Amino acid sequence: MSEEETEDLPLEKLPLDGWHRALGARMVPFAGYDMPIQYAGEYGGIVAEHNWTRESASLFDVSHMGQLTLSGENAAEELEKLLPGAIATLKQGRMRYSLLLNQGGGILDDLMVTNAGPHYALVVNGAMKWDDIAHLREHLPDEITLTHHEDQALLALQGPKAAAVLGAIIPGVETLVFMTGGLFDWADTPVWVTRCGYTGEDGYEISLPASHAEQMADALVADERVHPAGLGARDSLRLEAGLPLYGHDLTDEIDPVSADLAFALTKSRRETGGWMGHEAVARTLADGPKAKRIGLTLDGRMPAREGAPVFSGDAEVGRVTSGGFSPTLGHPIAMAYVDTALTAEGTALEIEVRGKRLAATVTPMPFVPHRYFRGS
Repeated sequence: MSEEETEDLPLEKLPLDGWHRALGARMVPFAGYDMPIQYAGEYGGIVAEHNWTRESASLFDVSHMGQLTLSGENAAEELEKLLPGAIATLKQGRMRYSLLLNQGGGILDDLMVTNAGPHYALVVNGAMKWDDIAHLREHLPDEITLTHHEDQALLALQGPKAAAVLGAIIPGVETLVFMTGGLFDWADTPVWVTRCGYTGEDGYEISLPASHAEQMADALVADERVHPAGLGARDSLRLEAGLPLYGHDLTDEIDPVSADLAFALTKSRRETGGWMGHEAVARTLADGPKAKRIGLTLDGRMPAREGAPVFSGDAEVGRVTSGGFSPTLGHPIAMAYVDTALTAEGTALEIEVRGKRLAATVTPMPFVPHRYFRGS
């Protein structure tokens, strides 16, 4: 359905909708759901929630994301026909960031794939999950079973104290390292826990029955090291981490090379191909992209938002796709696509905001170093 056809449909409710409201959350429409953008109270507000995540641990509700499983003989090999990453060689419990591409090499969605043992688990973006499901069902053979787990909640516990907090509730999760997962038992309920997230901090994503989500959320925030956090802080954290957001920094007209996501193209599979969009992506790899996603640091305190034009002298050379004020760094930052010739670190550019030209400098991403736990 088009955006026009869906804009008047009632918003879906998260399993924790009442829980969020009881904590004073301000709810906003996002990906077809009523979502908390920030909370009230002493520890509420986007900047406070952002900083708490950097210092301690925050609980984010990401139950709007699509949780899918694929099972059946040769499920990995069939999935590799649609994704450019190596799936068949993933060991049990290992995860991989990957991309759904169209025939022209454009990004339909970015997602996480995990070898969960008897099946492969996919977590896809909430705004794209129905399109992703339709795409997968169209291109996977009938013998591959695709299941959408609508009865599962997904909670993200993020921050440097996340391991200590969750380990006290679910013993054993602290042994996981970045991009691994496992099945654990909590309150006589199976929960699937992965050590990952989209904040740049150490942390976990916890998949569990929606009926148990409130009990888990209560158990986590009962620890003084944990506060709830909303979409606002999640967005500022992922921007500082240099992580793209689908629908903004990634679209079906942007290829992985231009998006600076070539790491998601497993090297051996770049050569062998066999995945949708390979020919188009291979040409871009060989010729180089015309434009590329970069980081920009702005002078002053006025942030540049999505859509702001980027200039080199009098020439418009690109557009901002994400931007905002960085609470950690104390100045504005942005992501933009600009002409490849102007993407070298230190290149001086300008961004037009409210009729003014703001000085900006090409800066390596992440803006704030990642703190993932990769083991000792």
